[in-house]
Amino acid sequence: MAIKYIKYIDKINLKGKRVLIRVDFNVPLDENKNITDGTRIRGALPTINYAIKQDAKIILMSHLGRPKGKPEPEFSLLPVAKYLSQVLQKKVILAPDCIGPEVEKLVSEMQPRDILLLENLRFHPEEEKNDREFGRKLANLADVYINDAFGTAHRAHASNVAVVEFVKECGGGFLMKNEIEYFRKAMVEPARPLVAIMGGAKVSEKLDALENLIQKVDKIFIGGGMAFTFLKAQGYEVGKSLVEGELIETAKRILAKAKERKVALLLPVDCVAAYQLDPRASTKITSIQEIPPEWMGLDIGPATQVLFTESLADAKTIVWNGPMGVFEMEPFSKGTFAMVKALAESSALTIVGGGDTDVAVHKLNAADKISYISTGGGAFIEILKGKPLPAISVLERTG
Repeated sequence: MAIKYIKYIDKINLKGKRVLIRVDFNVPLDENKNITDGTRIRGALPTINYAIKQDAKIILMSHLGRPKGKPEPEFSLLPVAKYLSQVLQKKVILAPDCIGPEVEKLVSEMQPRDILLLENLRFHPEEEKNDREFGRKLANLADVYINDAFGTAHRAHASNVAVVEFVKECGGGFLMKNEIEYFRKAMVEPARPLVAIMGGAKVSEKLDALENLIQKVDKIFIGGGMAFTFLKAQGYEVGKSLVEGELIETAKRILAKAKERKVALLLPVDCVAAYQLDPRASTKITSIQEIPPEWMGLDIGPATQVLFTESLADAKTIVWNGPMGVFEMEPFSKGTFAMVKALAESSALTIVGGGDTDVAVHKLNAADKISYISTGGGAFIEILKGKPLPAISVLERTG
């Protein structure tokens, strides 16, 4: 995906203007509606604080969860408004809706540096349909539109695509800028060797990304459940490990392509196996050739950890998406945590994307040792596939 010129918030005059900012405040909540991880909210703070300093009237909009196109109290953004008020040490008012007369009245009464958070965009079915009229109603609230929600950039919704048509001045926020700049460093003009580490359960979820990465990287490591489809394609018996039988021929093609392009494609040489997916199950470390017929591989083994870590030694750029095993369960977490440690200790530019991988990094308190952690799981994968992101493409046209 080639990204052209985008105007960013620091190149736009915001003084006294109504600035509508699309943020990604889709955060996890516990049963008491307390936010359990505010990373996404904190990621938007540089953009919000800049708009405050520029004396803008700041209108924030986001979705939360998956309401079915109508108001559902459990998906209200009220907990976000409270959390944001605390971290900004400034009152954040929650609007009763995201469009309509009441919202327009609240906006008309705003003073410079005021912050208004619109209620959940997905309380309206028109949001996910990228409805043009809904986009126009959102745009009526704004003099300037800023998109700082990279996590939703792969979706063409009214709040990040349709709205742009109706606002004269549009641009990206600082979070969006960081995501795009690190993407350039990783996939457009990387320092080499460039290494991709791909994990997760299924090849089908990462197939396009693998096909694209083979064209760009110098090395690629494949772990997680998806590795067993490739091992099966090489003729190994992998017991009850996860294998997508319909993709074995595709895996063979990717292996052949890597060989043709002289890309080092590394697969696990051993694994942590168990009879069933259960944290209390008996486990054994076994070579890939010796997985018992009724057992399944659920993590990369210690020899693979060493192989992958040592093969990162000369890397200048490392991109990682997807865990090496079922890391949520302690017996199958060591492979993923070994990769976190390897990236944290690497002198390379390290970029991690995907919610699960992000969780693993934070579990080991290694976030400050990673060059960049992407905020967008689905959007990050689309970038690895080399596909355009609708919300970024529409900003390019306005830039």
